[in-house]
Amino acid sequence: MSHHDEDRRAFLVGTVVGAGALAGSALLSDAAAQTTERHETAKPSVDHSNMAHGGHGAFLNDDDSLTIAAFAERLMPSRPDKPGARDAGVLNYIDLALSGAYADQQDVYRRGLAALDGYCRKTFKEPFRRLSAAQQDEVVTALEQGKASEFTWPTQQAFFNTLRTHTMEGMFADPVYGGNKNFAGWKLLDFPGAQPLFSPADMQSGKAFTREPMIGLQTQARRT
Repeated sequence: MSHHDEDRRAFLVGTVVGAGALAGSALLSDAAAQTTERHETAKPSVDHSNMAHGGHGAFLNDDDSLTIAAFAERLMPSRPDKPGARDAGVLNYIDLALSGAYADQQDVYRRGLAALDGYCRKTFKEPFRRLSAAQQDEVVTALEQGKASEFTWPTQQAFFNTLRTHTMEGMFADPVYGGNKNFAGWKLLDFPGAQPLFSPADMQSGKAFTREPMIGLQTQARRT
């Protein structure tokens, strides 16, 4: 992992912690919360674990799946001892959200992804998914700074902010929504999940909560 990757990871994780975004999975909108039961009980018509390697998702096609998986990984890159966006199943989270709670943002993704590939082909002669990591970083930076062409609606910065927000949700929201696979994001932050009870000593301690395994909403619902 490059120094640039490490700086990006530290910034994004710090943003999540600083905002207190994990409490009650507050990264998700009310609309997403209303679809919890659907995501828990509905069996996907496809194997989402294979999306980034070919095979359609709930909403995304093959090429768009590869693009989003690559983009999210550049935002939250993995390293040998820490999971990234691919490890946490961020692509699966975004795909499920776009087929349900975030269906109103489907056109943002359609047009944004088309503009992204248009810019990449103009600049590097290849779509985003086929660029090197260094080239992808250049593109991500250009979008963030408003220096990429080919975008009308959504604007490049609006598209970047949408993907960044959804990547963070897929990393750190409760796994019941399709991301944060194996509690990858929570383990990065020593967040214990939806524990049924915290003692006064737990609340006052500054150490990571380790008495019980991490618990998500789905596990907690089965217990109660």
